[in-house]
Order: sequence, then structure tokens, then C-alpha cells
Amino acid sequence: MAVKIVRQPMKIALLGAPSSAAALSAGHERAPAALREAGLIPALVAAGFEVTDLGDATPQLFQPDDEHPRARNLPRVLAGLRELRPRVEIAVKSGALPLVIGGDCMIVLGTIAGTRRYYRNVGLVYMDSDADLNEPATSPSGCVDGMVISHVIGKGAAEMIRFWNQPPLVREPEIALFGVSRTDPAEDQFLTRTPMRAYRASDISKRGAAVAAQQALDRMHGAGHEFVLHFDVDVISSDEFRATNYPSVGALRLAEAREALAVFARQPHLAAMTVCAYNPALDPDGSAAKLLIELIVEALAPRLAVPSEAPAVTSESAAVGEAEAAPAAEAAPVAVSAPSEETAQAAGNSAAVTEEAIPEPPTAAEVEAAPAAEAAPVAVPAPSEETAQAATDSAAVTEEAIPEPPAAGEAEAAPAAEAAPVAESGPSDETAQATSDSAAAAEEKTPEPPESEPENP
Repeated sequence: MAVKIVRQPMKIALLGAPSSAAALSAGHERAPAALREAGLIPALVAAGFEVTDLGDATPQLFQPDDEHPRARNLPRVLAGLRELRPRVEIAVKSGALPLVIGGDCMIVLGTIAGTRRYYRNVGLVYMDSDADLNEPATSPSGCVDGMVISHVIGKGAAEMIRFWNQPPLVREPEIALFGVSRTDPAEDQFLTRTPMRAYRASDISKRGAAVAAQQALDRMHGAGHEFVLHFDVDVISSDEFRATNYPSVGALRLAEAREALAVFARQPHLAAMTVCAYNPALDPDGSAAKLLIELIVEALAPRLAVPSEAPAVTSESAAVGEAEAAPAAEAAPVAVSAPSEETAQAAGNSAAVTEEAIPEPPTAAEVEAAPAAEAAPVAVPAPSEETAQAATDSAAVTEEAIPEPPAAGEAEAAPAAEAAPVAESGPSDETAQATSDSAAAAEEKTPEPPESEPENP
């Protein structure tokens, strides 16, 4: 059963995904509680949003897992995703923007799966210093957090691929890796043969963050269909943001991350946003938390000025177009929908005015041509009641004004026309009766018909 999602730009559904199971150390699972405590919700409300706090999922913590060195802690990772997915579905159905606070980066799989419950095509903008394209066979550490994109495109651990029963979660051309600054050799090799585009931090700095962000959106069709925005705080250079387990050297500058976030977050087709990898244990004074909250609110605030529902605007424009096209349809009918009652009444009034403006009776040539026109009607719409009455009166005047009987050819043409009608709109009942009476009168007055006259073409 189809469900129409009516988006509410002023509403945000806040979800916590306290997970560090996919990482190589604990700490990320404390981020949702720490950001709430630092004032995330009051800051969003002060900006003009209505925030619904849907609470946190069950924490999934990092544990050493030497038994599975190729893909560590998979059962815990899967448990977290299976719990997060229906919570995101509820948020999407409500019309609010799901804002999911992690946690490790694997939560993006549950977020995408939740949005795909209602949207068939979902893209991904992945702001992260890492490409996260490793697989169990190529990963040097077995860290599942380094395999996120591989699992999104249907590669990697079989358990993760089965999480979504119709892989891939996102097609490769509809993924933009934005702000990449560190990759493994296997990842570099894969990026040379995939339609997925990686936007390196060094290239972004050269062309400008806002320009590069718009180019990324255009390439992965972010302006045409829904997408999820993933923001890993390690995409910011370590000298400006250090409260993460994996700080990056040579990553985006803070100002560049801010510019790119603003472009991505203001898009009407943004379906959900995830924020990951903040570790409160590395932020003793809380300054990094306040900076992160500022970035989130500043990026989302322009959405308050976005029109609430594009389909409503489209429907209104279509109505205006139909109104403008109606006069042209009356003047030159084509294969279109039937006119409304008001249009039909206007056409009837126009015909009446035309009849009143011609006071003179028909000429002899018009009288001779009238039966032929009745005998070979053309494909025109049926006349209105006023036109039919005028035709009856005209026939009566014709009979009184012509002393000679009609030609035999004319008398024979009328029955033939009735016997072999053409595919057209038929005359009204009153016109048919007037034609029959005229033919009967002509037969009674005709003793010896003269030569047949040629029909009027």
C-alpha cells in the first residue's frame, strides 16, 4: 500500500544510536547522551525547529573479538542495525527529518534501510576522511567500520549483505565520497574502476568546498531523488577537531566542512542525516561538542525557508495551465477532455448572440445549399438546443419563400444520408424532426421533379 510522506521542514526526529561495536575502541557510544547534555535540542529549538526526541537504541559496545579477526563484533553490529532500522522508518513516516547521532559509521546502513522503506531510490553523500571500502578479505584490522561503503554496495561480509534482502542498499553511481584524505592500496585500486566518485580533500580545497559539494550532488543526482547525508567528524582536520578516535591530518579545514555541509543539508531531497565518531572522552572541556552542535544547527537552519511540499506547488501550476488552455480548446476543439458545464453554457450564449445579429432571411443560394448541407453533414459537434431551434425556424421560412418544389436529387439525397450515416456527432432530435417534415412536404408538392441539380460540395 503506497504511503505519501508529507514532509515537515520545521520538524526533526532525533534518534540516538550509541554504538562502538564496529570500531576498534570504545567511546563513540557516549556521543548521543553527551550532545544532548551539551544542548543540541535547545539549540535546534532556538533555531526554529520542532524536535521530537525518539530516544536511544540499545548500546552496542566494542569488545575484543579475536575469534573473528577478519570482521569483528558482527553480531553486535547487526543487532544495532536491526533495532535502528524500524526507528528510522517511524521517523521518516512522520514527515520529520531523521537526525541520527552515533556512534560508529555502520549506523548509516540502518538509516538508509529505514529511509528505503518509503523511498525507492536513495543516494548517499558520505563525508568522511576514509573511503571505508575494505572487505573482510582485504582489511588489515578486521574493523567493520572500515567496510561501511562495501556493505552499502553489496560487498563484504555475507551477514551484513543479508541485512538488506535486495542489495545493494545504494547503487555505486549514486554515492559521493566527500573529503577523502586517507585510503588503502586496495581501496585506491577499486576507485579506479567504479562509477562511484571520490572527492579528495586536496581537490576540494583547490576548487572550493561549495562548488565541489554542488558538483557531487549533480553527479549522484541529489537534486532529483532522496539521499542520506553522513557526517563523520574526522572529515575535519585534526588541528581543528580532535575529539575523535581517528583524527585526520590533511583533511578538510573547518570552514570547508561548514561550507559543504550547508550545501548538502539545505537540499529538499535530504531524507536523513547521520553524525558519527565524536568521542566525549576526548573532549574534557566540552568545546568540541559545542562546535559540533553549532555546525549541525547552522547547516540545517536554511531548511526552514524551503517550501514545505513540492508536489502541492506542481498541482497548483497544472491547474493554472488548464485554465489558460480552456479558451483555446473552445475556439478549436481537439482531442481533450469534455468541457465543463460553464464552458458549454458560454458556447450556447455565443451561438444565441450570433443568431440575433442576423435579422435578414436566408438568400436563394443559401436555401438551395441548405438541403445539401443536411444531406452530407461534416464531422462537427452536435448543435446546442438554441441552434436546433434556429434551424427549424429557418426551414419553415424556406418552405414559405420558395414556390417551386425542391429538385428530385435533393429529395432523394436526404433519405440516402439517413441510410448511410458517417462517423460523426449526430444532429439533435429537433433537427432530425425538422429535416423529416421538410422532406415529407417536398414529396407531397412534387408532381414531376425537374432535372437533378449537383450537390453543394
